[in-house]
Amino acid sequence: MESGIPGRIALVTGASAGLGRRFAGILAQAGARVALAARRTDRLAALEQEIRAAGGEAIALALDVADVGAVRAAAAEVEQRLGPIAILVNNAGVSRQQRLEEVEEADWDAVLDTNLKGAFFLAQAAARQMIRHGIAGRIVNIGSIAGERPLGRQGPYSISKAALAHMTHCMAREWGRHGINTNAIAPGYIVTEMAEDFLTTEAGHRMVQSLPRQRMGEPRDLDALLLLLCSDGPARFINGSVMVADDGLLSA
Repeated sequence: MESGIPGRIALVTGASAGLGRRFAGILAQAGARVALAARRTDRLAALEQEIRAAGGEAIALALDVADVGAVRAAAAEVEQRLGPIAILVNNAGVSRQQRLEEVEEADWDAVLDTNLKGAFFLAQAAARQMIRHGIAGRIVNIGSIAGERPLGRQGPYSISKAALAHMTHCMAREWGRHGINTNAIAPGYIVTEMAEDFLTTEAGHRMVQSLPRQRMGEPRDLDALLLLLCSDGPARFINGSVMVADDGLLSA
């Protein structure tokens, strides 16, 4: 069955590293024309060249998703340079490890503005293009198991991901009538650049041993799920789902 991804315009945020970098590369391999967005433009330039060298098409955009004006300008630039957005992967996110009684307003704003506000307004900007151009688009919000079960010392992050899941339901209900499918992926523990240092510590080793199969996931473990939710035909009837990929952690 054809995926309907080749030739479609995809915007991936947080594309400079980790899951975002992987997602952008996988969509480019599937034939999407990819807009790479993140704050670290030097890394975006390297990924852009890598995708082009493999025969794909990509452009790099400097973007801080916490800035709503910048979000809207970036969405407009994608439409101008590549065409209207048909696939959005809302991947940009931050976290701060601290107890709830230690959280200051600046900490709260830093996490919620990126993980929730930025994701909302970027989805809104993409949806406006999809509706205006009659595109049966796909929005994939990257959540976390923290949105299903709170993580210790990660209060604002867990709250933001729980809200992101409900935001996904709201968008699916309201934009589904326009042919737009909005879903979320809630990964468990995945080995990324952010986690590598922690995994070398004694606490990291203990955490891995506590997992159901005593292993961390890898970014490639989310490839098939991402491609399914970004597809045109195969994902036609999947709308408003928060799909957990955690190797059985929440079932333990």
